[in-house]
Amino acid sequence: MDNLRGAAIMVLAMLGFAVEDAVIKFLAGAIPIGQIVGFLGIGGTLVFAGLARVQGQPLWDRAFLSPAILIRNLAEVVGMIGFVTALALIPLSTASAILQAAPLLVTLGAAVFLGEDVGWRRWVAIFVGFFGVMLIIKPGTAAFDWKLLFAVMGVLGLAARDLATRRVPTHVSSVQLSFLAFVVAIPAAVFLLYVGNDSIVSPTQPQLGLLIASVAIGSLAYFMITVAMRVGEISFVTPFRYSRMVFALILGALVFNERPDALTLLGATIIIASGLYTLWREQIRKTPAAA
Repeated sequence: MDNLRGAAIMVLAMLGFAVEDAVIKFLAGAIPIGQIVGFLGIGGTLVFAGLARVQGQPLWDRAFLSPAILIRNLAEVVGMIGFVTALALIPLSTASAILQAAPLLVTLGAAVFLGEDVGWRRWVAIFVGFFGVMLIIKPGTAAFDWKLLFAVMGVLGLAARDLATRRVPTHVSSVQLSFLAFVVAIPAAVFLLYVGNDSIVSPTQPQLGLLIASVAIGSLAYFMITVAMRVGEISFVTPFRYSRMVFALILGALVFNERPDALTLLGATIIIASGLYTLWREQIRKTPAAA
């Protein structure tokens, strides 16, 4: 029962992130991306600062200067800039499809940088998954769009963030890490405004309402991921992260009239299948043999 509850909460979290992505993409044509990121960063910072104080957790700890957390924050900025820019420039479904490669990159990084044992089957799954990414990007063909590289940048940053999280001091809570993730969004927003040479605009009331709703939905989704991982077994709950792709396809079709081509759909299927197989093999490896 706990596993089913955890899975349901994870699916709701992925729905929340998909909705947040759709809102960002919807507003990107009227409001500078840097301004959107800044609003989300400030809003999320206030939400998690309040939550940390309610739980009696400090907003500053010397552990925040540890290499793992500094690297995590830098990776968060890189991933955020890449993925949010991708949302503004390419179809929602395409950006989300490439994002699904993050677990494969985490497994690869764990083997290369953290010395974790990855068997040949998972290596094969990783490279098959990367082949799926190539089907979506279509490098070297007339259909290649360089703007897709922002999604690749995003997935690299987010995978590096997840890898660094494995080395974060154990006494640093998920709420504190979420607080830091939104704090670093603020300088990322300034960077985006500077690079884009954008001026801050005054949002209309509907746009402001969407921004506020996005902060609430995104913060709740962050919180629900933590709850899902603690309610159910990680090996059971984690695969439900891929439901984000389903929601992205639905929202892309309904809101933005997106129609992904066959190669994009095939690539997304390969990536998800490879990721699920990798998770399954990892669970098999961790399960001790019956005596």
